[in-house]
Amino acid sequence: MDLMQIAVFCLGALVYNFVLPARFRQWGLMFASILAIYWLQPNLAIPFLDFALPTVTIAITVIGWYLTRPQAESEEAEKAQPSPLSRANLITFGVTVAIVLGVSATRYLATDFRLTSRPPDTWLVAIILGVLAVVTWGAVKATGQSKRWLPIGMIAIIVIFVVTKSEFLATELSRFLRGTAGRDTSLASAIDIGWLGFSYVAFRIIHTLRDRQTGTLPDLDLREYLTYVIFFPSFTAGPIDRAERFIKDFRALPDIKGIDSERIITGSTRIAVGMFKKFVIADTIAIFALDITSADQAISTPALWILLYGYAFRLFFDFSGYSDIAIGVGILFGIQLPENFNRPYLKNNIQAFWQSWHMSLSNWVRFYIFSPLSRNLLRRKPKPPTWLIMFICHMSTMIVIGLWHGITIPFFIWGAWHGLGLFTHKMWTDRTRKWYMSLKDKPRTKQAWTIVGVVLTFHFVVLGWVWFALPDINTALSVFVRLFGVTL
Repeated sequence: MDLMQIAVFCLGALVYNFVLPARFRQWGLMFASILAIYWLQPNLAIPFLDFALPTVTIAITVIGWYLTRPQAESEEAEKAQPSPLSRANLITFGVTVAIVLGVSATRYLATDFRLTSRPPDTWLVAIILGVLAVVTWGAVKATGQSKRWLPIGMIAIIVIFVVTKSEFLATELSRFLRGTAGRDTSLASAIDIGWLGFSYVAFRIIHTLRDRQTGTLPDLDLREYLTYVIFFPSFTAGPIDRAERFIKDFRALPDIKGIDSERIITGSTRIAVGMFKKFVIADTIAIFALDITSADQAISTPALWILLYGYAFRLFFDFSGYSDIAIGVGILFGIQLPENFNRPYLKNNIQAFWQSWHMSLSNWVRFYIFSPLSRNLLRRKPKPPTWLIMFICHMSTMIVIGLWHGITIPFFIWGAWHGLGLFTHKMWTDRTRKWYMSLKDKPRTKQAWTIVGVVLTFHFVVLGWVWFALPDINTALSVFVRLFGVTL
């Protein structure tokens, strides 16, 4: 989000709170979220793609809702179960389609009045949406209970994610789309497939699909589900909310006070803090932050360390600033998003760091990757050694986090770096727990160890940022060893 977008969201919050009748708040939030994902999506070089990607996001979300509707225990029960296509859901579906068609109709307006670059013909969009709806509904109906489609839905989301996050596959997709559009295929690049927000959308939809499998997902109507997945304050940079927590606030919207000075002051203050972090501190530090250009220009080891420290703090203030802005905007609209940061650089071990850095992501992978994987390994016969289970679980979880940011070798190494750190910490604490507990009677010694832990953890995380900051593996490796005075 840039300053203009934040200003528009704040102005929209004023209208939402002071003008919009309480009974229309849920509709207003859904309407604003759909429009926002088109507006936030950057223009792309391939014709119509900046319109198509948000539209596909909406389509995938609607399909995700259809697959996660309450499940019948048998085919007979399914036949007796009320249709998910209730009047309320049909109205929501119709409103959603109307909004998408309305956005496409802006192709006939001047450029300044469009949410995207020129969209395709409205009639073509209508036909595609109609065919997609009929095919999806028919496919699910033909195969019986939608529960059979839940793992297929998760696999489909993962495949789309892999294609769009892999530089090679995204470039090939760009080449195909450019060729279809009659554009120069030699200019194909992964940048052409800049699908804003899909990383967060994917995790939210997988969360709902998995929770429906386990029977823990609350029943959501289409309006609730759609707004949850694409809620615009957290669409681009999180936090990753859980459906059950979001829906609690969403259903309470008609009852909250529109003119609530405490809520407005709290939200506005949080936005102001986030803007100061992002646009003052982070953007200032960016001048002295590590990147490919500055890494090549650094002539000494101390200079590289300064650049790396700059990157570490720039990343924190940038990301936590965006999280503060998202949380603040959410508060203005009556939705309390989860916290995402809690002084991570002051933690005295790597586990505590990951419990306070991008907390919503950490909680997601712990719940959907680490815990199921560890339970599965513990139940195996014969059971693997405990240390091996911990190694596999920590490495797998953190590599997923790394590849979630981008399917590249540096991100893989960054994930493995933190996986190894968490595993080492686990082995260390298991063997020193009694000794550490004995320090409660030695406060000064305990304080000294805490300080040592903070310094070591901070520098372990900072060294890991080398692989995060530099997308080129050779440059990253060169910088990493140069930090220790070694030249390749």
